[in-house]
Amino acid sequence: MSELELTESMTRSEKRAASGLAAIFGLRMLGMFLILPVFALYAEHLPGGNNHTLVGLALGMYGLTQALLMIPFGMASDRIGRRALQGAGAVSAAVAAMLADLTREEHRTKAMAMIGSTIGVAFAISMVAGPALAHVIGVPGIFALTGVLALAAIWVVKVWVPDPTDSHFHADAQANPANLLDVLKNRQLARLDFGIFALHAAQMAMFVVVPVALKNAGLTVEHHWMVYLPVLLGSLVLIVPAIIYGEKRGKLKPVFVSAVALMLLAQVGLALGITHFWSIVAALFVYFVAFNLLEASLPSLISKLAPVSAKGTAMGIYNTAQALGLFFGGVVGGWLAQHHGFQAVFLFCVALMAVWLVASLSMQTPPAIKTRMFRVGAMPSDQAALLKTQLAGLAGVVEAVVLGEEGVAMLKVSIKGWDEDSARSLLAGRAA
Repeated sequence: MSELELTESMTRSEKRAASGLAAIFGLRMLGMFLILPVFALYAEHLPGGNNHTLVGLALGMYGLTQALLMIPFGMASDRIGRRALQGAGAVSAAVAAMLADLTREEHRTKAMAMIGSTIGVAFAISMVAGPALAHVIGVPGIFALTGVLALAAIWVVKVWVPDPTDSHFHADAQANPANLLDVLKNRQLARLDFGIFALHAAQMAMFVVVPVALKNAGLTVEHHWMVYLPVLLGSLVLIVPAIIYGEKRGKLKPVFVSAVALMLLAQVGLALGITHFWSIVAALFVYFVAFNLLEASLPSLISKLAPVSAKGTAMGIYNTAQALGLFFGGVVGGWLAQHHGFQAVFLFCVALMAVWLVASLSMQTPPAIKTRMFRVGAMPSDQAALLKTQLAGLAGVVEAVVLGEEGVAMLKVSIKGWDEDSARSLLAGRAA
């Protein structure tokens, strides 16, 4: 079989790699999220636990270490191997790199989507399971369970995930230092980076306050799941048709801007009704609709707006901005709660969302495109440049890049009207 003959489905090895790495990512996220809805209440019984500033710092601190280590660890994994870094922090960069080693280009987007979906699943499970587990095994038990989940992730790496036969840099999955400055100067991507920063800053600031507010409204911690479960399930029912409408009809920008406006509305609702139980429930429902929709939309927008050869770099900066948001939100939210009260926390979130809404209104309308990648074999730079020109001239190709050293052709193509048969014929003719 030539390098250009593609199978329609993932191989068994690719499925093992994608499912195993998705499990690792999910276990890691579950371990972090389980503590989110209960830690502020548990901290009240610790020395200094009535200091919301310290609570926010404790909740958000891991975001700082992630932000500092994510891109460097991803780069280091190219040199010393993927496995040595899986459990050392900032796991997502090494997971993405290892996934790229273990999957073919034509199936990588599907595999990345499998991993990305675990974030929403882990978050939903944590919101419901965290309060119940705190009642049964206590918060120290949740920390012990997090350790067990980490051991389970090690087992998955050891037993389930295949060993890469070749580990090297992948432009679509990893950050390239040469592209960092150009990506940072891209205003369209900067809007999205600020968005994920603001989204997760608000998330962490909220959970310094919301569990305490629910308790103050008369709901004991073991019953908090009775709020989180219905609002999460209700939000999932609404976001699926919204995502389908945005992607299929080319209406991603209106859907996205509407979600940011909803998030602003949720924060206003929490600011005005944080002392009333049903106001909190209603605002949380709007919040989770907006949060889940934005969490699903932002990576897709990054992929559509980033230069095809710098997609991995764009995602690295995006993930770093997310981690910084977690730290910033925890620290600022805790400080505001301590010195100015709970309402000030949500006014801070209102300000973040208002800035984001203004920025998103001027965002470029995302093109109705998708990314396709083909293995073309290593080639010298002059041949890569010629092939790039030929591919760029095909109907429906918006952007073409050929990386001669990696032996990969990466295309951004129109969702409708791109001539895939001609692209395959061109590449097959070259291989022959």
